[in-house]
Amino acid sequence: MNASNLVELLKRRLKAHGVTYAQVAKQLHLSEASVKRMFSRQDFTLQRLDDVCRVVGIDLAELARALSGEQPSVTHLTAEQEQEIISDPKLCLIALCAVGNWTLDQIVDTYTIDRVECIGHLARLDKIRIIELAPDNRIRPLIGRTLTWLPNGPFQRYFRSRVEAEYLSSSFRRSDELLLFLNGMLSTKSTAELIARLRKLAEDFAEMHRDDRVLPLGQRHGTSVLLATRPWEPRAFRALRRVDRSPVPAGQLLQPGMAAETTVKKRRS
Repeated sequence: MNASNLVELLKRRLKAHGVTYAQVAKQLHLSEASVKRMFSRQDFTLQRLDDVCRVVGIDLAELARALSGEQPSVTHLTAEQEQEIISDPKLCLIALCAVGNWTLDQIVDTYTIDRVECIGHLARLDKIRIIELAPDNRIRPLIGRTLTWLPNGPFQRYFRSRVEAEYLSSSFRRSDELLLFLNGMLSTKSTAELIARLRKLAEDFAEMHRDDRVLPLGQRHGTSVLLATRPWEPRAFRALRRVDRSPVPAGQLLQPGMAAETTVKKRRS
């Protein structure tokens, strides 16, 4: 890994957070001239580099991952992990914030959760390996942004019963909202290509989230994207079929075509 690139990335992080050399110097109990000299000469010990990272709420390992593009590799949870998270609304909220790279201070400043309680929930998430709670209560997510829910698992059931209707209740008229519903007849090959493109879109969303992490929290807004596609025909349409003469097998009006639904809705945290 190129040390020069690492220092340049750190400089961009400081700038994005509006942190000056003078502020870094104050945090590290150094003179501003010493800090400027470190950056101009790129003369850092690993400990000093980590100290500067902490000024913007990250650590050296996280900065290195950001430079290499490496992300947590866990893409799905066990049923027990999912159930643990959705069993407690506060734990679920803190889990989403933690995986979204919020800091402890950002969580307690935004929500009516006191610091001690929040640390307790973070410790629970550490125990079930959703995050790693590092020294100074720094949060390291252990799961990726493109997490896949277990089919009919706790997350999926929770979403259907409590979140789905609320999420789709918008008129989707705002400039930062979008609702599309598409249907057509697709071949097996085209269906596979569509699914691959939707997965790529999910990865692009995760990359945007990762890139925007350098911005202050006030310049970012909670955004949810729902991607869904499946062979489907409404029951009301199936009831009108000519079972004996239809050129398309029963239940196949939109099959192997896919009714593809994509929704985007932004909400301010």
